[in-house]
Amino acid sequence: MTAAAWIEGPHWNIRRLPASERDEVRSLAGDVETLEPLALARLNILLGRATSNNSGRLLRRWPLSTGSVGCIWLFLLLHTFGARWIYSYVPYDDWARMLSGYDISSLLGLQRNAYDRLVHFAFGALLTAPVAEIARRKGSLRHGWSLAFAFAAIGLGSALYEIFEWLLTVIAAGETADYYNGQQGDVWDPQKDMAAAQIGSALALIALLRRRGGDPIGETPSPEGPAQ
Repeated sequence: MTAAAWIEGPHWNIRRLPASERDEVRSLAGDVETLEPLALARLNILLGRATSNNSGRLLRRWPLSTGSVGCIWLFLLLHTFGARWIYSYVPYDDWARMLSGYDISSLLGLQRNAYDRLVHFAFGALLTAPVAEIARRKGSLRHGWSLAFAFAAIGLGSALYEIFEWLLTVIAAGETADYYNGQQGDVWDPQKDMAAAQIGSALALIALLRRRGGDPIGETPSPEGPAQ
């Protein structure tokens, strides 16, 4: 099934969109394999609006703050880019040269495509707040314990994913497994990926603790409105 046909299915209710935006979705989906980053982000936004009814039902059951929802959306957008170009081949250096005349790999001394590691970092940096918020609301944990739970959950999630990749490597043929895993010849890739996620989570914890006195991301407003 093509992407253009898929977006017409029951997963996406694009009929909710104005006619001009429906046509835009169909046009973008028809050229999804050649879309540039901003166009791909635009397609994600339009599809998100089309499914807002389903999202609304989900958020009524699992209410999250606007900041947490934004973090989840951004994390999924990073995965959309990775799926579009394949994680080990996302051309961020080309984008950087187009915008600034410099490439990121040369500036940072990178010897490999680091997009997959960015996504692992984002796993910790962007999902710590939503996980902590859910732990507070559904697990009745206090603020400090919810942050500790989120930090541990990020570590567990990273470890389970790397174990899955290891099992795939054992089962699949050598070149196929490396192509999927995105190791790029680095035997310490799993450990570095897990470290990137924990560093991201630690930075998120610091940010949340520093904003604790104000209106920290991850604090869900009560139905009656913000506390006075």
